[in-house]
Amino acid sequence: MRFFIRRVAFYIVTAWAAVTLNFFIPRMMPGDPVQALIARYQGQISVDAVNSLRKLFGMDAHESLWQQYIDYWVKLFHGNLGVSLQSFPTPVSQIISQSLPWTIGLVGLATIIAFIVGTVIGIILGWRRGTKWDALIPITTFFSSVPYFWIGLMAIAIFATVLQWFPQGGSYSVDSLPGLNWAFVSSIFYYGFLPALTIVLSSMAGWILGMRNMMVTVSSEDYVTVAHAKGLRESVVMFRYASRNAILPQISGFALSLGFVVSGTLVMEQVFNYQGIGYRLLQATNNHDYPLMQGIFLVITLSVLIANIVADIIYAFLDPRTRKEG
Repeated sequence: MRFFIRRVAFYIVTAWAAVTLNFFIPRMMPGDPVQALIARYQGQISVDAVNSLRKLFGMDAHESLWQQYIDYWVKLFHGNLGVSLQSFPTPVSQIISQSLPWTIGLVGLATIIAFIVGTVIGIILGWRRGTKWDALIPITTFFSSVPYFWIGLMAIAIFATVLQWFPQGGSYSVDSLPGLNWAFVSSIFYYGFLPALTIVLSSMAGWILGMRNMMVTVSSEDYVTVAHAKGLRESVVMFRYASRNAILPQISGFALSLGFVVSGTLVMEQVFNYQGIGYRLLQATNNHDYPLMQGIFLVITLSVLIANIVADIIYAFLDPRTRKEG
């Protein structure tokens, strides 16, 4: 119990530090977002509205920095992340809620597929080392070292440009009507195939190599030798004894990777023009949309912290030694 209390206290302090940094960093950056907003609309917004806009963005000059900090926390507890500059007056929470499902659906599903397939292949490669299966190692090493955006560009060049099997970018067909209908859902899968393939190929190699190395290490343990001596089937020894212990670091890493799903793959979404959270973050950066950047950073940070908590809990239950060490 002490282990869990210490971990929860640590993550609460970490969350407080992340939110505090998220408050101060935009205020330390050069430029005035209010003046940038007025200049962008070129006279459509009255200069007399400057004070109101500053109050709206939580930067009221008549309030102390401490009061702004308190107001920021109050807004957070009410789910208010502010108003976007580039999409004024759309709330930041609305933009994030519209973009987040696209990233979670694409990157989350691709991450799960890559983990399952990569782990199974890694188990086989590690268990059958020294056989013809080792021929897959250079291939996995190649994909693990190649930048994933390069894989995406090659996928576009081959499957979209030359073969014309898939579209070059986008999230769904403009001809389909958004909703729970087959035309729209099939369009999402059709447009998301190449981005998902890019993520699976680039991340699966890491799972394969990690699981293979752990299987090679675990295969020499005494309990595996005893299992062989009992005359158990090779598949039983491989999956029930060896892989069951070798998979522990994989599960921890998988839980952490799910936390980074929320951040998406910024370059990949840019390459495929996919309307996920990473694409929105890049747009916010290019347009100096500090409130949107602040909201996206906060969502990403909290999702990673939650994933770390889940990873600690899962690992503590799977390996009791961590609780004793804690």
